[in-house]
Amino acid sequence: MEHLWQITIWVFDVSKGYADFILIDQSKRIIEDVFQLDDTFKGHCALTGFLQRFVQKHTDTCIYAGFESTSGFENNWYMMLSHLHEVMNVHIVRLNPVGVKKHHEAGLSRNVTDGISAFNIASYLVSYSEKVRYNEAQDMVSLKKQWNLVQLLVKQSTQLRNHLGFLIYQSNPTLVQYGKKGIPKWLLSLLSHYPTAGKLARARAKSVAKIPGITAEKAEQIVADARKSVASGDGETDEFIIRNTIQQIQSLEAMIDTHKKHMEKNCSVAEVDIINSFKGIGMSSAIGLWLYIVSLSRFPTCKKQASYFGLHPVYKESGDKSWGIHISKQGHKQPRAILFMVALSAISQNQLIRSLYHKKLSEGMDKMAAVGFCMHKILRIVYGMLKSNTAYDPEIDENNRKKTQEKQAVNKKYSDADKRRRHQGIDVGALISKRQHRKRIEASGQEPQENIVHEYGVIPTVPVSKIQKVLLPEKV
Repeated sequence: MEHLWQITIWVFDVSKGYADFILIDQSKRIIEDVFQLDDTFKGHCALTGFLQRFVQKHTDTCIYAGFESTSGFENNWYMMLSHLHEVMNVHIVRLNPVGVKKHHEAGLSRNVTDGISAFNIASYLVSYSEKVRYNEAQDMVSLKKQWNLVQLLVKQSTQLRNHLGFLIYQSNPTLVQYGKKGIPKWLLSLLSHYPTAGKLARARAKSVAKIPGITAEKAEQIVADARKSVASGDGETDEFIIRNTIQQIQSLEAMIDTHKKHMEKNCSVAEVDIINSFKGIGMSSAIGLWLYIVSLSRFPTCKKQASYFGLHPVYKESGDKSWGIHISKQGHKQPRAILFMVALSAISQNQLIRSLYHKKLSEGMDKMAAVGFCMHKILRIVYGMLKSNTAYDPEIDENNRKKTQEKQAVNKKYSDADKRRRHQGIDVGALISKRQHRKRIEASGQEPQENIVHEYGVIPTVPVSKIQKVLLPEKV
């Protein structure tokens, strides 16, 4: 009988440059207790030597190594073990820390130590082996590294733009009205030349009109407003801060464009091209969506994928009360943010999504709720394209919609209430609340018992004739 051993590697506080290791078997029995190695050449050699000795002793061993994903700090260990994949039959995986944490909480363990955490990761690998995807392609790792860098640069650019808006309010408040929906490029150019209201008030309208994006009429209005400004920041230091901030913003945005072009040029993933075939999804957004999807095998159904993106509808129904339906917004917010921008783009560019959006608005749905509906629809289309491994085809989508509508029409014959009451019909005489009693009366089509007048002053839950037989003595 073949013995299957499992090894899990847990990276703890990787900023200090070490990792904790534990070895367990398929029955979660500890084979090698927790030991610690540094993320150095000596530490890597020590781990390689340990694995060689273990494999020589157990020739039929299959080793599974798992890491918690810690923003790339585990990459050194990952690369080292990936070289041992063919030699020692080592399978490597990065694990979502959220899943490991939930597994730990389900075990009702209160203590947290390096050894306990390492064992929890090993236990997670054994318990959820069907959910683990081993030996991730290295090109995806590099692509994700660059994608994370772009997101960091975008975040820094957004922070600087928000700060610049505050500086404009102090140094040239009359220009605030032009940056309510984001600071346009022409405004950045204007502030580079005339950072304060005093500087702008002394400018000529013809000189201001030479800046791309500013008409002659707008230039005259801007200069006239600057001459009546009540700005408090009008010194050389204010000018220097504004100019320097704009330079940083422009530099960051240039870096973002460079990285995006490099990422799009060097991306050779077939699934990204399939996602990009949908009108409204750009190449950069397609890369971002695929980096979070990783593999369609992770999602057995489209509903599972929608749940991962936090787009699945949630509602609450308990007893007599029910709460409104809305998307859950659970999970990682970044893929949902990508899909939100994709939905806005598709509403303006894609005829199908635009028609669905306006249809929901005509039905009385709120604008943001309609956008959420479009996000869910786009995600279902993406799932279908990836599952069939084909580019977007409007005819296929239209045929699928017709099939779904026909299926829904058949299922509409029986409501949820009918399904729940399939073993017993509606009983208006049950010991239930007043609200539930009214609902059952309406569902059964009977006359509300509140309208029945009788001599006992109470609302009967069963016919009066039966109450009289039970409670009242027979007339002599």
